Amino acid sequence: MAIGDDLTDDALATALPDNEVRAYPAVLSTESVALAWARDGAPHGSVVTAGYQVSPRGRGGLPWTVDPERDVCFSLVLRPELHAAREGWIYAVAVAALADLRGGPRITWPDEVHTARGRAGAVGAWVELGPHGVRWAVLTVLLPGVDVARAAELARAVRAIEHRLAADPADVLADYRPRCDTLGRKVCARMIPLGPAGPRIEGTAADVLADGSLAIRTDQGKRIAIRPQNLGVLDVS
Repeated sequence: MAIGDDLTDDALATALPDNEVRAYPAVLSTESVALAWARDGAPHGSVVTAGYQVSPRGRGGLPWTVDPERDVCFSLVLRPELHAAREGWIYAVAVAALADLRGGPRITWPDEVHTARGRAGAVGAWVELGPHGVRWAVLTVLLPGVDVARAAELARAVRAIEHRLAADPADVLADYRPRCDTLGRKVCARMIPLGPAGPRIEGTAADVLADGSLAIRTDQGKRIAIRPQNLGVLDVS
């Protein structure tokens, strides 16, 4: 089987009959294609995938390594009803969905899930804001080491994300918090822009909030909310 033969338009149309799908042999990144499609009016639930990606990227443009024969990496266009202040909620929804999909692994705020064997999933989000809230978002998802039919696993991931996005945020958080191994640990949030002079916030990870932020309790007793879209790197000890 050639690279990407199980991620063709026909295979994905069968797995996702209600979604618009575009599959390519090779692209720079599925995110770049999905961003252009979203700006051109792609409907909610549109999916972009490829057999090979030259430069796949996750949260904040962090580079990903994607095995074109074993991993699933795709981008999903979403048009959620979210206030602009809650744009980071996309991350909470997505990682909660991946934890569901992968059988309940631990969540590492804001963008990954892990098992004892290592990373089991990761997400990155590009959110376009308008005067009345979120216009659209492109969510890019990486699922390493998929040993089953990849089109079917991609479809399961899309359905899990759509389910969590439509759920009551309180229910999502009720499942999210016990799974999040970041909570209760000492952290240092290095914010964008990264660098020696960039802002840092240190303390104990105390809670995940309804906008997807991580609340950090500093040693001075203050609580500071860190939004996923403003985070560069989170160091956890």
